[in-house]
Amino acid sequence: MTDAATQTDPAVAFIAATVAEHPVVLFMKGVPEQPQCGFSAQVIGILNQVDVDYVAVNVLQDDGLRQGIKSFSNWPTIPQLYVKGEFVGGCDIIREMYEAGELKTFLTQQGVLAA
Repeated sequence: MTDAATQTDPAVAFIAATVAEHPVVLFMKGVPEQPQCGFSAQVIGILNQVDVDYVAVNVLQDDGLRQGIKSFSNWPTIPQLYVKGEFVGGCDIIREMYEAGELKTFLTQQGVLAA
């Protein structure tokens, strides 16, 4: 995403600021207590299992945000997980990392999860 796009699109500016401010951010449909899609629910379950602190952003609250996150990451689906400002992946990638035992290691290496 270009700096010009960040400056002209308020949704993209919000996304950039959010991933810069918080170590772990999940852009999802719904909220952790009430996910609005099965994929978001799966990622919430995984994050809760590894016991990492994260900020969740409901993309359904604003259509600009819902479309903006797809452009920001160049990834077509939601949910999307960011760690230390970097896009990690969507549901399939997070699930595969978790099942392989890689997610907890990755989060620990990033300094967002206690060893």
